[in-house]
Amino acid sequence: MDMRTSYFEDITLFKDRSVVIWSFLALSALIALPFLLAGYQIFVVNLVMINIIIVLGLNVLIGNTGQISLGHGGFVAIGAYMTVILDGSMPFLLALILAAIVAAAFGVLLGIPSLKLEGPYLAVATLGFGLAITVIIGRVQFFGGHMGLIPPQLEIFGLSISSNTHFYFLCLVIALMLGVFARLVIGSRIGRAFSAIRDSDIAASGLGVNVVRYKIMSFAFSAFYAGIGGGIWAYALGFISPGVFTPTLSILLLSMVVVGGLGTITGSVLGATVVTLLNLQSEKIIELPVLGSFFEWFSATFMSISGLPNINWVFMGLTIILIILFEPYGLFGIWMRIKIYFKTWPF
Repeated sequence: MDMRTSYFEDITLFKDRSVVIWSFLALSALIALPFLLAGYQIFVVNLVMINIIIVLGLNVLIGNTGQISLGHGGFVAIGAYMTVILDGSMPFLLALILAAIVAAAFGVLLGIPSLKLEGPYLAVATLGFGLAITVIIGRVQFFGGHMGLIPPQLEIFGLSISSNTHFYFLCLVIALMLGVFARLVIGSRIGRAFSAIRDSDIAASGLGVNVVRYKIMSFAFSAFYAGIGGGIWAYALGFISPGVFTPTLSILLLSMVVVGGLGTITGSVLGATVVTLLNLQSEKIIELPVLGSFFEWFSATFMSISGLPNINWVFMGLTIILIILFEPYGLFGIWMRIKIYFKTWPF
């Protein structure tokens, strides 16, 4: 068994030649993917990558530091609105980074209550933050009120990003960069401090970890990722309004973390991918033969006259509950068992 002999090995991206080869093959497949898919399918993949960016940050907060957040939709909204507003007076990439920094500043403010609150109390506090952001945005005309904003034409270095394929490569580059950065942070001294606070903030403080600094830093880190994701999301949808960033979005992001696996990069990728696709596919449940008509009748009869949208959420909830019940470590646990099986096969 390979044993690590220094902390520097924790931040090594390529541990051996096989990892280099698999990484090269995966990158080649990602580059070829948009040329194999139709327009709407590329749009779906773009949404998946945007959610991966947001969940990478949220997983560091929840999985690595042990802090809960039910208001991450508020950070996504800040990133989206600030990017669209700033894009009119500066290049897109600069606007995106500044918007993420603004979101991180709000993350610092939200991180301060985390020093005194834990568990459900912190969850309610963050939920209130997310609700307050959407209410303020909806009432201030500068943000377009409830009518929302339409992003300008996206341009980077004078090149117009006008198709889903162009947007795909933009999302891919940003997702890869932020994924590598998150991996380096988790393996660094900062990541070890996050893990120590997650396991026991009292013990971490006794070991010399500055709990105040690292808890606030974790909130700022996750808010920065949410701000980046929100800024890209605004251009992917082509329209933003307060109704997009409801508490439902925050719960959906939290479910991606739990389903994928707490505290892992792979879990973030798997959870964001599966839950995003499930959420989109559940909207087509009416198209299922026989079952579609049955679900429509059941929803209208026993739940409300609003009908099928309720069934979509029931279906999503049941799927998430089953995954958590049968695999507490999420999809990352399934992935690890598959890897162990092939490594030890045929024994």
